[in-house]
Amino acid sequence: MYGLTMTKITIYTSTYCAYCTAAKNLLESRDYKYEEINMAGDQELMLEIMKKSGQRTVPQIFVGERSIGGYQELLASTASGEFDALVAT
Repeated sequence: MYGLTMTKITIYTSTYCAYCTAAKNLLESRDYKYEEINMAGDQELMLEIMKKSGQRTVPQIFVGERSIGGYQELLASTASGEFDALVAT
């Protein structure tokens, strides 16, 4: 299901989140396949992801077990080519 990507991309979102939508659109525009997990209403999962990422906002984007951050970090890493390298490893 993950197309050309070698490492799984997971994006944790919430309902009605403009940055979540922007992140998904960016990934799709670059032909990345990802798994979306909506955390709305799942307090335990939200706390787990906050602890894992060190951040309190959504979206939270992971490549494998590595936290990329949110939309701004995704945008910067795709522009620099860093994201491509992470996904290919």
